[in-house]
Amino acid sequence: MKKKTSLLVLIVLLVSSQIQAQSISQLSGKELNTITTAVPFLQIAPDSRGGAMGDVGCATSADINSQAYNPAKYVFNKNTFGISVSYSPWLRNLVSDINLLYLSTYWRMTEMDAIAFSLRYFSLGDIQFTDDMGNPTMEENPNEFALDFTYSRKLIDELSIALTPRFIYSNLTAGQYVGGQETRAGLAGAADLSLFYEQELKAKKLESSILRAGFCISNMGNKMSYSSGTLRRDFLPTNLKIGLGYEMGFDEYNKLAITGEVNKLLVPTNPVYQTDSITGRIIYDQYNNPVILSGRDPDVSVPQGMIQSFYDAPGIGHNGVNASVFAEEMAEIIWALGAEYSYRDLFFVRLGYFHESKYKGNRQFLSMGVGLKYNVFNIDVSYLFTTNGQTHPLANTLRFTLSFDFSSFNKEDIKKQGRLNKY
Repeated sequence: MKKKTSLLVLIVLLVSSQIQAQSISQLSGKELNTITTAVPFLQIAPDSRGGAMGDVGCATSADINSQAYNPAKYVFNKNTFGISVSYSPWLRNLVSDINLLYLSTYWRMTEMDAIAFSLRYFSLGDIQFTDDMGNPTMEENPNEFALDFTYSRKLIDELSIALTPRFIYSNLTAGQYVGGQETRAGLAGAADLSLFYEQELKAKKLESSILRAGFCISNMGNKMSYSSGTLRRDFLPTNLKIGLGYEMGFDEYNKLAITGEVNKLLVPTNPVYQTDSITGRIIYDQYNNPVILSGRDPDVSVPQGMIQSFYDAPGIGHNGVNASVFAEEMAEIIWALGAEYSYRDLFFVRLGYFHESKYKGNRQFLSMGVGLKYNVFNIDVSYLFTTNGQTHPLANTLRFTLSFDFSSFNKEDIKKQGRLNKY
């Protein structure tokens, strides 16, 4: 059954891409000041393993879907080649036909080099567009995708680096007129820079002991616009991730890995604008720029925006602008914890927790999942449920991942290893 909605609903879904001024909302006596960007689908954890561990992945062990978290991990893969497909029905509490599809593949060329490709496709389902009078005009399937390529190389045995260029396409309005302007598909180029460290340690009473650390700045690229007119160009979700993990091998069969991660958007925070005491409308200066009461001008270049994101919070608190800038900057840091138990590297149980300040988006959830590996075949499933006591659009999110991981391209080698009954 097709999901039909109006153009108004679509614009609500796209408000993060088209917002022109900050609208301050109230929550429990405090002020909301969420950070908005274009193409937020790039921040969704697309696979079941990461989704089951609270979206953690920057410092976990290497796998086929490392592209979505820390591409520098690819050169640490034990196998030579792999391909994976992930699928997630998205925002099922709101609509029934929004979906995320993720395809990832890698090839470890040598002990020191690896390359990888991935495609992330996000469909918003069938949208019924209408004119200003509410009359149906056309029905379209808005969608977005990102195509990536990665080159990963070891600098030393324990440390690797990766560069990941990315092409982003976002066709959300099908050329409709919004605010009297004709819209178009948004295009952008971006890149990730990542580092990964993995070191085997000696530990008493443990079969194995591995320390991992990860660092990644993702989606560094040009601003995106959906119109050639005066609509503002919006920042991509440039993000800084830092992770630390530790894996314990209790014996040759049982392992437990625990990973923590923090991340922060490197995007300007919306300031507080001065408003008219009678009408409540934003006041503009003689150059038609909104007058900033607290915070900094977000209309800056991408490099300046990345630097400014560490100190530009307006300091919103109980009675408006009276909290410290530092307190609000700290509220913009998201943290997550994930754990993975494995038995003989064949059966996996995963748990995770993700926390975002309720004044910056309020995404707070627990996640869990299982995985099963048989020869070259892997299947993983994850489930998400919220913990903030509210009905949430992310609640009951499921992710499914099917993957194949080969230790060799050579047909005879695979047969000798007993990995395939027929090749």
